[in-house]
Amino acid sequence: MRGEYKVSGGKLVAVDVDVEDDKLANVSISGDFFLEPDTVIDDLNAALTGMPADASVADMAKAIEIAAGDAELIGFTPEVVGIAVRRALGKAVAWHDLTFDVIHHEPMNPAMHVALDQVLPESVAKGEREAALIIWEWDDPLVVIGSFQSYKNEIDQEALERHGMRVVRRVTGGGAMFMEAGNCITYSLIVPTALVEGLSFEQSYAYLDEWVIAALKKVGVNATYVPLNDIASDKGKIGGAAQKRFADGSMVHHVTMSYDIDADKMLDVLRIGREKLSDKGTKSAKKRVDPMRSQTGMAREDIIASFLDTFNDRYNTRESDFTADEMRRAEELVESKFTADEWTYKVP
Repeated sequence: MRGEYKVSGGKLVAVDVDVEDDKLANVSISGDFFLEPDTVIDDLNAALTGMPADASVADMAKAIEIAAGDAELIGFTPEVVGIAVRRALGKAVAWHDLTFDVIHHEPMNPAMHVALDQVLPESVAKGEREAALIIWEWDDPLVVIGSFQSYKNEIDQEALERHGMRVVRRVTGGGAMFMEAGNCITYSLIVPTALVEGLSFEQSYAYLDEWVIAALKKVGVNATYVPLNDIASDKGKIGGAAQKRFADGSMVHHVTMSYDIDADKMLDVLRIGREKLSDKGTKSAKKRVDPMRSQTGMAREDIIASFLDTFNDRYNTRESDFTADEMRRAEELVESKFTADEWTYKVP
């Protein structure tokens, strides 16, 4: 069996391995990395040989570290070797192992977005989908707050009502999203957690958004990932990511990037936004937050089309849509959970 892992900005690591009596056998590590002294490769292979076939990435990485001693691993890490082994054994998957259902649905109530972010992982866990990329469109202004944010500390209720907005709490952590039609570019990746097997949360954020960093550069934005979960350019922050891993082996990872936001309205509604600006000595935005629009000069729909082209070029995809059953389940969750006070005000 063979597994591979390409380090972001680094080298390719491949592992050929057999399993005999539930133990790793005939382990052979290869790739375009550098290793000094080169004779240590035999020690690394020997360190993994005989380990239980169900050993974790962390266990294998520890064995590699001990065997490597003072050797220099250049362009790869012990964890990467463990991930490659887990992929060889079918315990972890790579992008090319999955076919993504690409969904760009017509505008809908944004409360449905957060509900579908819970429903779609269930579909992946049940085997009804392998994976999905969803580009969201919405028809109603909304503030989406993170799972652990305080409602009263985040939201100015009077301003919210004055602007005809409401609040929905999502299943992932992170900060608030100020949503008006056409002001952001928002997407969700629904994948099995096996895709991020062996990666820390910090590593998985950057790994899952490698494609959008490439897509941003394609439209003229010099984007980089800033740990833990921000996407930024040389002209400032563009957006942020959040994710949740479910016990059933599925996960949602979503990103919101500013296209053209009314900053004064946003700061009127979001209390925390005011605080973030105050420590920069800024009294009022008096402008729009428009990194995607100003840096690209492109219409929002053209940027989205370019993003989809990049994703389709990199991965196995097919056009799709939500099923009738997924929509039904999401509508039920909107009523029973996402518009219920018990959930919205779970952190007062």
